[in-house]
Amino acid sequence: METRLPSKKKKATTTASAHASLDTNKKAKNNNSSEIQNNFELKGIEWLQDNVVSVLNELYDPAEVARGNVLAKFSKGKKKKKAKNGDAPIEPEMTESEKQALSDEAAAQAKPFTRKDAMVTPETHGHRLFGDYQVNAAMGLANALGMSPVACANQIVDGLKPRIGSLMDEIKITGPGFVNLRFESSYLEKAVQAMVADASGRLAIPKTPNPQRIVVDFSSPNIAKEMHVGHLRSTIIGDTLCNLLEFLGHDVLRLNHVGDWGTQVGMVVEHLRDEYPSALDRESAESVDVGDLDVLYKAAKKRFDEDDDFKTRARQNVVKLQAGNPEEVAAWEALCAASRIEYQKIYDLLDIKGLEERGESYYNKYLNDAVVELKRLGLATESDGAKVVFVDGYTNRDGSPFPMIIQKSDGGFNYATTDLAAVRHRSMIPKEESGVQADRVLYVTDAGQANHFEMVFQVAKKAGFCSENTSLEHVPCGLVQGEDGKNLAIRSEDTVKDLLTEAVRIAGKDLLKRNKNHDEAFLDRVDRVSRIVGVGTFKYANLSMNRESNYKLTDSRMLSFDGNKAQYIMYAYARICGIVRKASGQEESDPVVWPEPAKIIVSDYTEEHLMRKLVVLPDVLSNVERHLCPNTICDYLFEISQKFNLFYEDCEDCSVNNAETPELKASRLSLCTATAGTIRLLLRILGIQVVEKL
Repeated sequence: METRLPSKKKKATTTASAHASLDTNKKAKNNNSSEIQNNFELKGIEWLQDNVVSVLNELYDPAEVARGNVLAKFSKGKKKKKAKNGDAPIEPEMTESEKQALSDEAAAQAKPFTRKDAMVTPETHGHRLFGDYQVNAAMGLANALGMSPVACANQIVDGLKPRIGSLMDEIKITGPGFVNLRFESSYLEKAVQAMVADASGRLAIPKTPNPQRIVVDFSSPNIAKEMHVGHLRSTIIGDTLCNLLEFLGHDVLRLNHVGDWGTQVGMVVEHLRDEYPSALDRESAESVDVGDLDVLYKAAKKRFDEDDDFKTRARQNVVKLQAGNPEEVAAWEALCAASRIEYQKIYDLLDIKGLEERGESYYNKYLNDAVVELKRLGLATESDGAKVVFVDGYTNRDGSPFPMIIQKSDGGFNYATTDLAAVRHRSMIPKEESGVQADRVLYVTDAGQANHFEMVFQVAKKAGFCSENTSLEHVPCGLVQGEDGKNLAIRSEDTVKDLLTEAVRIAGKDLLKRNKNHDEAFLDRVDRVSRIVGVGTFKYANLSMNRESNYKLTDSRMLSFDGNKAQYIMYAYARICGIVRKASGQEESDPVVWPEPAKIIVSDYTEEHLMRKLVVLPDVLSNVERHLCPNTICDYLFEISQKFNLFYEDCEDCSVNNAETPELKASRLSLCTATAGTIRLLLRILGIQVVEKL
């Protein structure tokens, strides 16, 4: 369907009829209070998976299924191949006793069925014509059970009906054994009512029954350097993932693993020794103004690149810093303090909160222990004076093993050592000793660090630095590029502050252009709205793309109101606010008072399509929880906005103000409220504020 900018309809309503509608809403709520239970929760794919798993474990013995799968492989009757001259001899066919031994071993190792075995998928057709979900478990089980897929599917359906039949239309089996399920209309109506009743809260979405302790390592700028766009994208994506995981009920620790212990710190410290010597004195360091950090860093970098003696002293500073030498520590603390002030300005503009700094220096006291343990386990060895670990699967171009250095020949530690110590601290060290004991650790960084983290994770698991129950996951992000295709991170004229300031300026200019009436009320709010729209646009541009893809940040992306853009979603929300205000006689200058939930009356197919899209919200969130791709939320927001526009704009009989009955008007207002609540919640998860009037 063609994407169009939301437009206002020129239909009026009287104040009297508007207040009558509010009265109808209240009556509708009272009449239907028994239908909207306080504990009503939306059902989703995980709920269905759990029911299918229960049925499978009741119907079938996992051990017999495992045994059947092994025996089925031997019963396929593959033709024997004749050995050719020079070929290895064909392996002799297994004896029956050998086959039986393999099947017995498989049966002994079998475990109860899990969600993966349920093979439940959402229906992917736009209007869900064949159902809301499809269960394909019968296709994988039938052969092992010695029965047809259709017969197996029938058994699964018979087991599901007592569990979920009251919420589903007739459960149908299609094709060779696909089980199609479709939510019943009465469930859709109650689900939307529940979303309306909780429109300013959780939208009736349950919290996870299995909360985890999750560490999200993101942002991670380098001390004494300007934050670049790569760190900005990590910040935006990492914050979104934290918001989502917290909403779902997990215990999330937001960690800022700042680069405060590397070579760049050593070279800036050495530059300070010449330009700001008082910065190396602990008593005077706090009062030293080191000026523009970016200028300071560039001057130090120039000397580092051109002066070998300076380069040697800079690297020695890192070793001295790691050893706790007072002069280097004093200068380092001054740099850290100045850097935090600059980074916080960016975090405030982006509304990033709760980010706890635990930089490389935090793990300094754990580095030597990590190296000692790796040596004790026989994983570390010496190579050219350095201590290294050779990681399986990594080689140099000449085929020789590629070493991961954990301690340099001068005694200094590096990124790999710090990351190994961090894994150990986050996974294995008890909480009473300041550890985290996380169930899941996410590293949100640029895609260029993928190999580094693969090596670190592999070594950490071999060394026992990571619990078997802890999941270590790299969340790679692509690069942000300018219109010329160059990476913004390496262009000296493009800074984070410049990009965000430009986004706000563009948003303000567009607001002034679209609003011809520049009265006092408009001018009072234009700065605040420009900031919300500008920053929201920049965030959405980062989040709406697949996070692993590079993308070009252009003015057209910031200004466009067509397609999956922040402005389109924000205007859709503002439009709904305007519809509700007009329908209930509210003043435009006042915050919207959302209608009470009413009985849902479906009078047009566009209403049902909107409802079916709204109630799959739990599936969208659980998908992002698993795959960590925020663009899934953006795609869903765009689809919701399109479905609402189809319902309100393209359906001539779906007017809110001119509804045929007060009950139908109240029902449509409830659909407006549920849609607005969904947009508001998801934008909040994305870290974007909403505006009720643009």
